Amino acid sequence: MFYGAVVWDPWLIVAQIVCLQCLYYVTLGIFLSLLVGTRVSRLSLVYFFDYVTITTSTVTGWCVIGAILISSVAGAVYMLYLIERAKKCLDFSATLYIIHLFICIVYGGWPSSITWWIVNGTGLAVMALLGEYLCIRRELREIPITRYRSNV
Repeated sequence: MFYGAVVWDPWLIVAQIVCLQCLYYVTLGIFLSLLVGTRVSRLSLVYFFDYVTITTSTVTGWCVIGAILISSVAGAVYMLYLIERAKKCLDFSATLYIIHLFICIVYGGWPSSITWWIVNGTGLAVMALLGEYLCIRRELREIPITRYRSNV
C-alpha cells in the first residue's frame, strides 16, 4: 500500500488491536511462566491482572515486573510487523495499555499501587518509543531499484 493513499478501514484497525492485544498476552504468559512459574506452585491470572503481584518487596514481584517489561519490548517488535507506521505506534500502545487497565479494574479493582502505575507507564513508553524507532528505521530504508540493461 502506498503511504499517501490511506483509506480509513475500521475493521483493519480493530483487527490490529485484537492481534496486538493477543500477542502481548501470549508473550506475557510465556515470560510469566518462565520467570514466575518456577517460583510459585500455581501460576494463575492473578499474575496477569492483579496489581498486588507487582511489587518490589519480593523476588517474585521483580520477576513479574521483568516479564511485563520484556513483553513491552516484544510488543514493539510486533508493532513493526502489524502496524508498520511510526505515527500509529503511540496510539496502538496506549490502546493496549488502556484495555489492560480496564481488564485489571474488572479483575482486581482499581490499581492503587504506585508500583503498578510506574511499571505499566514504563511499559507503555518502552513499547511506543521502541516501536516508533523500529518503524522509522524501516520507513527510512532505501528502496532497492534494480536496473535491467536491455540488449536491443
